[in-house]
Amino acid sequence: MLMKNHLLGLLAATAITTLGFSAASAADLPYRAAPPAPVFSAVPVFTWTGFYVGVNAGYGWQDSNDGSVFVPGGTIPGVAGGGTIVYGDDNGDGFVGGGQIGYNYQIGSFVLGLEADLQWADLGGNNGTALVPAAFTAAGFIPAGTAGGIDWFGTVRARAGVAFGQALIYATGGFAYGGADDDDDEFGVVNNDDVRTGWVLGAGVEYAFTNNLTLGVEGLWVNLDQENNRAFIGTVPAAGGGRTAVFVPGSDDDEDNEFFVARAKLNFKFGTY
Repeated sequence: MLMKNHLLGLLAATAITTLGFSAASAADLPYRAAPPAPVFSAVPVFTWTGFYVGVNAGYGWQDSNDGSVFVPGGTIPGVAGGGTIVYGDDNGDGFVGGGQIGYNYQIGSFVLGLEADLQWADLGGNNGTALVPAAFTAAGFIPAGTAGGIDWFGTVRARAGVAFGQALIYATGGFAYGGADDDDDEFGVVNNDDVRTGWVLGAGVEYAFTNNLTLGVEGLWVNLDQENNRAFIGTVPAAGGGRTAVFVPGSDDDEDNEFFVARAKLNFKFGTY
């Protein structure tokens, strides 16, 4: 029994010594900290919201019907009878280019915006042809110029579209204005710039290839009411030399001038996202 107790005590002492040594050895080992938790950054989401400014260039096609004006008898000096001056259609096409400024606001996938632009244009001639009664021509009558072409135009339009990430498809429409030189300034009796107003409708697609640069194509159909005042219809030779203006009061002409424009647009969008 004594031997057994002695053996148990020896085993216990050995175990305690072994545990102490193990603890000490573990304490001497270098400390290894747990790895830091990974940090995930949210991927920025592109938005069309923001102001932008840009340039554009393209081509246009126009068709103008200038109508006619009746000249009562006695209006042309030296001509007793009356007659009708008929103005021919003035069709043309050419380069258009200019700049635009606007603002978009994105709500979910929908984008609403407002854009204004101003364009230089080379659409059609400045004077349409005119058929004049022979009696008027015999009296030396020269018809006034007709502003059939388009030298410049601008629009103020609302835009509404759907965004697919960095791509945008939209419709647009609003107010349009423009004009052309009617070449009547040589007579000194009328404003040589015939300004007209009307409406514009169109559609386009735009893509943001960086956070700040977008490229798009757009088509616009523009209708301008000529409101061409035909009160001044031309000139006849003056008795003392030079020429005298001829007027037909109340002969305003309200024919429409229509043209289509296809253009590419490059915009700089302010703001990063």
